[in-house]
Amino acid sequence: MKADVLLGLQWGDEGKGKIVDVLTPAYDIIARFQGGPNAGHTLEFNGIKHVLHTIPSGIFHPTAINIVGNGVVIDPVIFKKEIDALIKMGVDVKSKLRIASRAHLILPTHRILDAASEAHKGSEKIGSTLKGIGPTYMDKTGRNGLRVGEISNPKFREKYEQLVSKHKEILAAYNYEYNLAELEPAFFEGIALLKTLETVDCEQFINEALKNKKTILAEGAQGSLLDIDFGSYPFVTSSSTICAGACTGLGLAPGRIGNVIGIFKAYCTRVGSGPFPTELNDQTGEQIRRTGKEFGSTTGRPRRTGWLDLPALKFAVMINGVTELIMMKADVLSEFDTIKVCTHYLHKGKKIDYLPYDISSEFVTPVYEELAGWKKDLTGLHAIEDMPPELCSYVEYIEKATGIPIRIVSVGPDRKQTLIRHQVTA
Repeated sequence: MKADVLLGLQWGDEGKGKIVDVLTPAYDIIARFQGGPNAGHTLEFNGIKHVLHTIPSGIFHPTAINIVGNGVVIDPVIFKKEIDALIKMGVDVKSKLRIASRAHLILPTHRILDAASEAHKGSEKIGSTLKGIGPTYMDKTGRNGLRVGEISNPKFREKYEQLVSKHKEILAAYNYEYNLAELEPAFFEGIALLKTLETVDCEQFINEALKNKKTILAEGAQGSLLDIDFGSYPFVTSSSTICAGACTGLGLAPGRIGNVIGIFKAYCTRVGSGPFPTELNDQTGEQIRRTGKEFGSTTGRPRRTGWLDLPALKFAVMINGVTELIMMKADVLSEFDTIKVCTHYLHKGKKIDYLPYDISSEFVTPVYEELAGWKKDLTGLHAIEDMPPELCSYVEYIEKATGIPIRIVSVGPDRKQTLIRHQVTA
């Protein structure tokens, strides 16, 4: 058996939560492999909207086991709120959730450091969600971090104080005001809850499951263009958001990866700072934002919007080894007579069809092709045969450009608003 991987191919917010929810019945285990509560995976069913930040999106299904992998960083405060909300809904969280003992903890001082660093950068800020993700990963790579496995250690509080002391020394240089005493009680309440959940050696659990013929879907967070190595650095997240991150974030050997399912929107969005070649700073961009309800599920910030960027999409397909595509939010473009797609960039006097080292506006200019819009409300469609011919042409156009089949077209936020072109199987 091999584990399938599902991940975003743009700058995040592609709709991974909905698709994991749709695909979960085909899998025994859903495993989140990187990121932290800076992610916001939105699911909608039975007329109710749900946003998950750390817990895998398969938690609402009665049969799947959900794992928070070792590559994830956990904020006990946000984690507790998430679990409390699920329990109120009647979800049997404790029997269905496992936490990797090697996953790192986000301390209150990590969040303070995040805010202090962004404030210090001023106009050069990264656009952080201020959830403490970056400082936590810095402590992880600096070999200073606290992991979930430490919470049962009698010396946990001592180790916590040691790390906090180090953070206070760094904060002194920022001259940043904060009140740690206000934040700590909720943190330790979250730690108390974590102690009641089942922790596992994630790498052993995952590989034993594969040996026992269990089907596994590895769920990524953010998007490939925010990857720490291959994203639009330095305006990226602090973890490996690409397929390789599933190996280090769960303890999977590369040869144990099966299908790689890449999700993209029918257009592009981005939250925060950083280059965005096809960004629309006009009425068209505002129309996409309004129709698509493009506001961050974690931060509430308006998302920047733009046309589909094929060089960027092909880049993400390449570095992830994508085997099948899923296109989201086709319904959002229903209002347009024509739709533009960026097919190439003008870069240093040449026309190229790939993503170069620097995609800042001073280095690349998008080259567009215009396609016919479908001008039809898609939200009530129930079968792929009902898709208007213009949308079929748009899908086939992208398939030809990427060389990868589009298996699913999403036409609304609800799990029922999902058109299957070809069945995706574990």
